Amino acid sequence: MDHGWLEPVLATLGLAVITVVTRAFFMIPERELPLPDWLKRGLKYAPLAALTAVIAPEIFMTQGALIQTLQDARWPAVLCATGYYFWRRGILGTIVVGMAVYLPLHIGLGW
Repeated sequence: MDHGWLEPVLATLGLAVITVVTRAFFMIPERELPLPDWLKRGLKYAPLAALTAVIAPEIFMTQGALIQTLQDARWPAVLCATGYYFWRRGILGTIVVGMAVYLPLHIGLGW
């Protein structure tokens, strides 16, 4: 009898359990977990730090090295999207403006 399906199923179930437990860790206790004030203040900045860690390399690097030219479609797109965000404070519009600048430069001009 072939049991080749058993290992992937067990791995999937194990990963699902680990994901649920780690994401629900702070919701499992009935009372709030005591955290030091410095940790509470630091956790406020965790989402911004994670977002920066993901986006910054995409803006400033290509193929693991810093961008050597200003003729890169990401620079004008980031500048325009940032300007739009500070003007209107809208996330969807920021994404639309950034892509509206990026795509013609990247696809149309080959930047």
